[in-house]
Amino acid sequence: MTRHLLSVADLDTAGVRELLDTAAEMHLVQRREVKKIPTLRGRTVINLFFEDSTRTRSSFEIAGKWMSADTINITGKGSSTSKGESLRDTTMTIASMGVDAIVMRHHASGAAHQVARWLDELGTGTSVINAGDGTHEHPTQALLDAYTVEQRLGSLEGRHVAIVGDVAHSRVFRSNLVSLRLLGARVTVVAPPTLMPSGARAWAERDGFALSHDLDAVLAGTHAPVPDVLMMLRVQHERMSGGYFPTPREYTVGYGLTRDRLATFTAASPEGVICHPGPMNRGLEIAADAADAASSLVLDQVSAGVAVRMSVLYHLLASGEGDVLRREGRASKGAAA
Repeated sequence: MTRHLLSVADLDTAGVRELLDTAAEMHLVQRREVKKIPTLRGRTVINLFFEDSTRTRSSFEIAGKWMSADTINITGKGSSTSKGESLRDTTMTIASMGVDAIVMRHHASGAAHQVARWLDELGTGTSVINAGDGTHEHPTQALLDAYTVEQRLGSLEGRHVAIVGDVAHSRVFRSNLVSLRLLGARVTVVAPPTLMPSGARAWAERDGFALSHDLDAVLAGTHAPVPDVLMMLRVQHERMSGGYFPTPREYTVGYGLTRDRLATFTAASPEGVICHPGPMNRGLEIAADAADAASSLVLDQVSAGVAVRMSVLYHLLASGEGDVLRREGRASKGAAA
């Protein structure tokens, strides 16, 4: 059975835990003098990126190479799609060469799911890993976020996570909602009304997270415990077609993690941590003081990204039957490899 990772919803709690536990083992490789294990020797992984990326593409490439896979990077501008070839023809051409996995980032929501369907129909046996599809999901980012926080704070069970910023355009937010719920965290989503997703109120009631337009009230613990984790999201100018807020200054005043808000958060939650998926707009959604604070896990997230993506590649390409990642259905606790 071909296996893919297209959404965090492909997993259950046991599946997420299995991946994070394996990531902890893979993280030890980063501390070795010689960072190489033979786990994926003879496997070929294609990183197919139709959008710009530094962290995700580089970490997948490093993950594959450290596990001895043959890793090849292809960008949209460097592929035949720049000549007018369809996404279907491009991906089926690549898969027909006998590659084992395609790690794909695309600007269209649902693109990774569609490619997985095409390849399953073709019967190539190629796995697809969603490295971000439009404003839909970014599953490995959510997994590395959870891993990073748990390395610092321990279990996420019962912890309060505030996700702040441009949630309307954020695939990271959508994946984190699922993973954090599976791991037992309490979530509050904070954004200006113009940057809340359509139907957010009904969505929050259905999935059990809180909504707020007042970051200062959330930091003060007015309606819920003070957050243990502040997850700041990038303002995605490239996805905006109109004026979502009057000026950058007004956004920062209302929703940025400024020096003053950092002091408030640190005083109210001394062990609290700050996350940001990157790249950061310093001075807009996060001040330099916050990005570089002792409580900031930004660089820890980058380091964890390699370990988590090693774990995903392992479970897709190296482990046996009954693995946690399945194209259809979910593995039971007892069946996870």
